[in-house]
Amino acid sequence: MKKAVYSLVLSEDVVEAVDRMAYARGTSRSNLINQILAETVGYVTPERRMADILQTLSQQMTGLFQLQEQAADGMLTIRSPLRYRYKPTIRYRVELYRHPEQAIGVLHASFRTQSKALIDDATAFFNTWAAQETAHGFCSRDDYTIEDGTWNRLFRLNAQSHVSSQELGESMGLYIKQVDAALKAYFAALPDKVAAEKAVAGFFPT
Repeated sequence: MKKAVYSLVLSEDVVEAVDRMAYARGTSRSNLINQILAETVGYVTPERRMADILQTLSQQMTGLFQLQEQAADGMLTIRSPLRYRYKPTIRYRVELYRHPEQAIGVLHASFRTQSKALIDDATAFFNTWAAQETAHGFCSRDDYTIEDGTWNRLFRLNAQSHVSSQELGESMGLYIKQVDAALKAYFAALPDKVAAEKAVAGFFPT
């Protein structure tokens, strides 16, 4: 959505009220006015779409994961503990694209660790999960990258442009829950790598 500069004549009291609200919401005056006008005329801005998706996603995660404050608009960080030596925590960060074309956003998953053993095991899990996804046609090799225990997975738009923000948030939440459950099943089966890979395969249709 392109933006242009327009002149508006507003009373000082209105501007002061807008500024207070913008400050409380952590946004700018122009962005807040843009959102208010868009809501008034029934137009869904990219910011509103992202906020609605993340709100639904947050509701899906509440009580199951630890949610962190958003570092920026269109982002949400989710933490989940793992039963493993050192008691590590995996971090899922959802980043939505303001102008989605082929993808609406990306999921980053990683551990904050210096443990080579954990990094190797995490990398092995992500490779196993990605192999199952590609084998079942849920994604292509271009949809993800894996390196040193870090996994980045695109959320493709495909033909889902008509899907509501609530449905997108719900589907993202379900996906993260499945990944997290598979991750924990994989680590629970270690050090038996064959059993661990079978545990991941059990999350996909036969």
